[in-house]
Amino acid sequence: MRAVIVDYGAGNLRSVERALQRVGFRVERADRPELLSEADVVVLPGVGAFGPAAARLREDGFFDAIREAVRGGRWLLGLCLGMQLLFEASEEDGNHEGLGLLPGRVIRLPGGLKVPHMGWNTLSFASETPLRACVRDGAHVYFVHSYYALAQPADVLAWTEYGVRIPAIVGRGRILGFQFHPEKSSRVGLQLLTNVYNVVRT
Repeated sequence: MRAVIVDYGAGNLRSVERALQRVGFRVERADRPELLSEADVVVLPGVGAFGPAAARLREDGFFDAIREAVRGGRWLLGLCLGMQLLFEASEEDGNHEGLGLLPGRVIRLPGGLKVPHMGWNTLSFASETPLRACVRDGAHVYFVHSYYALAQPADVLAWTEYGVRIPAIVGRGRILGFQFHPEKSSRVGLQLLTNVYNVVRT
C-alpha cells in the first residue's frame, strides 16, 4: 500500500513519514502534483496558517491534483491543518478558499479559551466506524490548533471537547481527516493510522 505525502513546505514531514511506515505503508513524498496519481492514499499534512498553505497548494498545482485524485477513487487523509484544508473556507486572517471536498467552514476557537488548544485531549466517537478498532472511547490524542471546522454532523466520526465540541475525526466516502497529530499521539495515534491502513487496503 502506497501513501504519498503532499510536500508543499507546510511543516516537518519526517515524523508523519515514519509513523506511516511503522503501520505498513510504503511512503513517498510528492513535490509535483502528477505524483499523486501513484498513491493508494494521498496524505495532506500541515502546520501553520490556512491562507498561506492554501495559496501554496494552489501555486504548486496541488489543489486540482488533490481533487482529481479523489474523483479518481484515491483515498485522502488530512492531518491537522491538512484536515481543515478539506473544507470550503476558513476565516483565519481573512477569508480563504479551501479544497471544498467537505462542506463547512473553519472558524476560530471561542474567546476566553487558551489558544492554541495544545496538548492531550480525548476522543468521543460519534458512531461505529472501522477507524475506532482497538481504540477506546476517551482515548487521548495530541492537538495543536487555534481554529476548528464547523463540519456537518453526519461527517463527524469523533469529537473532542475544548470549550466547544470540536470535530476530531471527519470522514465522507474516501475522504478522512484528523484534527490532531496522530504521529505525536503515541500508541493511540499509531493504532488509528493502522486502522486507516486496514480501511484503505479493503
